[in-house]
Amino acid sequence: MASLCRDCLTVKTGDFDRCPACGRLRVVSHPALLSLSIAHVDCDAFYAAVEKRDNPALRDKPLIVGGGTRGVVTTCCYMARLYGVRSAMPMFKALKLCPGAVVVPPDFRKYHEAGRAIRARMDALTPLVQPVSIDEAYLDLAGTERLHGVPPAASLARLALDVEAQVGVTVSVGLSANKFLAKTASELDKPRGFAVLAPEDAEAFLADQPVSFLHGVGPKFAESLNRDGFHTVADLQRADLKDLIRRYGETGEWLKKCAHGRDNRKVSPHDDRKSVSSETTFFEDTADLAVLEDHLWRLSVKTADRAKAEGVVGIVVTLKLKTADFKPVTRRLSLHAPTQLAQEVFRTARPLLAKEVTGRVRYRLIGVGLSGLSPHHADSVDLIDPKVAKRAAAERASDKARAKFGRNAVITGRAARMAKKDEG
Repeated sequence: MASLCRDCLTVKTGDFDRCPACGRLRVVSHPALLSLSIAHVDCDAFYAAVEKRDNPALRDKPLIVGGGTRGVVTTCCYMARLYGVRSAMPMFKALKLCPGAVVVPPDFRKYHEAGRAIRARMDALTPLVQPVSIDEAYLDLAGTERLHGVPPAASLARLALDVEAQVGVTVSVGLSANKFLAKTASELDKPRGFAVLAPEDAEAFLADQPVSFLHGVGPKFAESLNRDGFHTVADLQRADLKDLIRRYGETGEWLKKCAHGRDNRKVSPHDDRKSVSSETTFFEDTADLAVLEDHLWRLSVKTADRAKAEGVVGIVVTLKLKTADFKPVTRRLSLHAPTQLAQEVFRTARPLLAKEVTGRVRYRLIGVGLSGLSPHHADSVDLIDPKVAKRAAAERASDKARAKFGRNAVITGRAARMAKKDEG
């Protein structure tokens, strides 16, 4: 048995409740602690943590990052989660559950700045860093003990301390031998956690968990699995692989692998972000085109803000829908010139949406993204649509006003109509 103190970084043989060196309680012990090298590092309620870092008056208050009354929760702090608030929840419902919450609009430029600082610290540990999003990544630290003089577990604990001290947010670490188990482990001890899940423990640990415990199995899919007789992960472990594939296609094979804790995917630093996108899942399925267009506009703004924060433009706009019965619908359209502007994203995706939404099919999710990314240098001039330059200038001016005077300093006609609907 090996033990690691997450505060003083002492590594000792034995199972300790307290660190024998500093006497603190944040000790992680496991027989395989010093041999595992695949990690998933995930920031804790990242956007909310950055907001609390920058405004100490919010530190002891439930905090929601998100939109207006008819908007949705982007994320929330752990205090707000105690009241039942969750990401993608309608704002009116979140405020009903937690009326004392403070609501702030998202500031993606600030979040990306913090994310880049954390990424730089990960890159200093190993060249094998695979970002998943702005606030999480997989790391392969195999072979780094000789470089850093400590086993991977100690390097990860040091990373967590450094991020907390220098960036001002906390992270949770999952350590294992593959990406699936590392991701699973990182969710076990949040916030500010460090959990170890070895492959030899995986089947027994997973067996008694509900199928919804598997990362990637959402509530609706879990309900479908339950109807088919799969209630626990043990049910999937016992299931015949061919039967799972017959029922669920490639997803059935994935379920079988996850149930046994198997994952042969490599940590690939080349799997960097190939797109910027935003999506939302509705609490009630809808076939109303006007409602879907309002969501599309919000997501176009969010996607554009992310593209601007990362300094990229995209040449392909992708509309993503998911029907009430989980059938995915994806439509893409290439632009004449790359963009990072919300108006252009919306104007391109809107007719794609109108073709799909006829009132006969209800949808549970909508998303929009930009791909075919390249660095942004200047707004392009589209000879087919000469008004692009004028719209670009107007949006850039709006961005500056929002940055200086607040999110609602300048709003479009659509946004004004939506705000009036919110008030009503």
